[in-house]
Amino acid sequence: MAEHPDSALVRRGYAAFGTGDMETLGSLMTTDVVHHVPGNNPLSGHHKGRDAVLGFYRRLGEETNGSMQVELEAVMADGRGHVMSFHTARADRGDIGIEIREGLFFTIVGGKITDIDQCTEDIDEEDKFWS
Repeated sequence: MAEHPDSALVRRGYAAFGTGDMETLGSLMTTDVVHHVPGNNPLSGHHKGRDAVLGFYRRLGEETNGSMQVELEAVMADGRGHVMSFHTARADRGDIGIEIREGLFFTIVGGKITDIDQCTEDIDEEDKFWS
């Protein structure tokens, strides 16, 4: 059974993120994409526009001195432009580490990602790590 094209798009995004390939990652998004990050920490909020979203991803790498890793667990599509992904994120910042399950809810229009809503297993733990 072939994978839905929207799921394949998200998997390509995860692969590009994992190798730091921002050019490929950016090509999968609309220019006005928005990534919504929960919590109350310096990275929380609405990252609006491709450049801002890619800047957010670069900052994840900078803040963790390149230790950020994301292990994709599942990708599910509804066939109507929505995809959910689940992953485990691992990273270190100084003497603090995190290993946490997260989910992303994607909206896809015309074969491009237009919106990403991020959810986390423990907002307080994320806030502590990123603050």
